[in-house]
Amino acid sequence: MKITYTARKVNLRDNFKERTEKKLTKFAKIFSDDASVNVVVTLEKNRQTVEITIKDKSMIYRAEATEQEMNDALDRVVDILGRQIRKNKSKLSKKLRSATFEDFIAENTQDVSSEPVEEEEYNVVRKKMINVKPISVEEAILEMNMINHKFFMFINSETNEPNVVYARDNGDYGLLQPSNES
Repeated sequence: MKITYTARKVNLRDNFKERTEKKLTKFAKIFSDDASVNVVVTLEKNRQTVEITIKDKSMIYRAEATEQEMNDALDRVVDILGRQIRKNKSKLSKKLRSATFEDFIAENTQDVSSEPVEEEEYNVVRKKMINVKPISVEEAILEMNMINHKFFMFINSETNEPNVVYARDNGDYGLLQPSNES
């Protein structure tokens, strides 16, 4: 795995990087050597936010945690990633070598409470047809806010491709655009 660090308003010490790499080694068995890991650490008002994104082929895992201490946030993020991976184990085991994956599950179920992880069935309860029209990103955000939704799908008038704008927890907005990269 290739790990990239980004520090925003904070200096990362070598011991934090070493600790991060040590914690992420338990995920190395699951993902290929080409997997990229992006670790973003942000300091805002005496609160440290650690965000880790793991990309491997078509799989993307992302977790974020905010704590007073950077190491506490790192611990929480690694736990969240572990839960996400265990939750999606049936999907992952089809794509990956099952023996390695089963070893990972056996190793990491001891770290978390002994409660069983229920496999969740995705139940679509409503389908809605929407009229997507070419508009700008700013217009899409305006429409999303007018209908009081957290996201809004539209055709970007600049690229003529389907896009989605969404409201982030911090009050900012995000834009999802299609990409041909895997």
